Amino acid sequence: MLEVYNLTKKYGKLTANDNLNFKVENGEIAVLCGPNGAGKSTAIKCITGLLRFQGNILFDGKNNKSIEAKRTFGYIPELPAPIENLTVGEHLEFIARAYRVRDWKPRAEELLTRMEMNDKTNKLGKELSKGMQQKLSICCALLPSPRTILLDEPLVGLDPHAIKELKTMLIELKNQGCSILLSTHMLDSVRDFWDKVLIMMNGRIAASRTRSEVEQTGENLEELFFSITEGAGREPA
Repeated sequence: MLEVYNLTKKYGKLTANDNLNFKVENGEIAVLCGPNGAGKSTAIKCITGLLRFQGNILFDGKNNKSIEAKRTFGYIPELPAPIENLTVGEHLEFIARAYRVRDWKPRAEELLTRMEMNDKTNKLGKELSKGMQQKLSICCALLPSPRTILLDEPLVGLDPHAIKELKTMLIELKNQGCSILLSTHMLDSVRDFWDKVLIMMNGRIAASRTRSEVEQTGENLEELFFSITEGAGREPA
């Protein structure tokens, strides 16, 4: 489970994240969405520990800055950044060693096959297209079988097969009890499998809804999004 308490991130006088509070339960897919500049990517980077922040973030009750917590989550960034002179296979071996994953090769082969990357094992990071870099990033994040997964615009640059396969894998992981936080502005891409939506505006969570709450109103995800972001203003989360 992911727990975020009073997350605040400032850049000088600019407040990018203003006192965010939310949870992502085990077996739950939460969608973090909002207009450009709402603070989604900043929040994800704070949660992963890439940025300093004020507040408290816990993975299964462990502080996100601890080694124990870092070994429990996987992160798929918006912009993949493979190591130029490592091959695809060496990337996966590096992750396996860093996370102390035993008997990792069958799992790596499965992930590469599902992402149609099994013939790219000996390709260097600098030789990969943007789409293949994103596929490699997905494989690396999922190799350790994380209990929490953080995804920042993961579908950008992927081909239709990879998009379909990633969605299938996320549903599988949800059913295995993973907590999943997915930041995206492509709401139609997640409409079939989301459980909770967190809509951000101006660095704050303007609304938080479960799927059942939205369905009870007769709205869909896109209608809720536009009613919040283009409506009268922020409402209580």
